[in-house]
Amino acid sequence: MYAAMPRIPHRFTPVVTAFLLSGLMSCMVSGISTLRSIGLAEMFFVKWMTNWAWSWSVAFPAVIVVLPVVRVIVARIVAPPPRP
Repeated sequence: MYAAMPRIPHRFTPVVTAFLLSGLMSCMVSGISTLRSIGLAEMFFVKWMTNWAWSWSVAFPAVIVVLPVVRVIVARIVAPPPRP
C-alpha cells in the first residue's frame, strides 16, 4: 500500500482556494482567448500554456486581493442562514 498524502493545514484554506480558483479560471479563459485569437493552429497548446502562465501570474494575486472584498459584498446582499 501507500502512505496517505499529508494535508495542508486548515489555516491555509483561503490561499489554497485562491490558488485553485485562479488556476482553473485563468486556464479556461486563456484557452478560449488563445483559440479565438489563433484558432487550432500549429503550436496552439504551447501558446495556450504560455498565455496561461502569464494569466495565472496576474490572476492569483488578484484573487488574493479581491476575494475578501467579494466576501464582504456577498455577505451584505445575501440573507444569513435561518437559525434553527
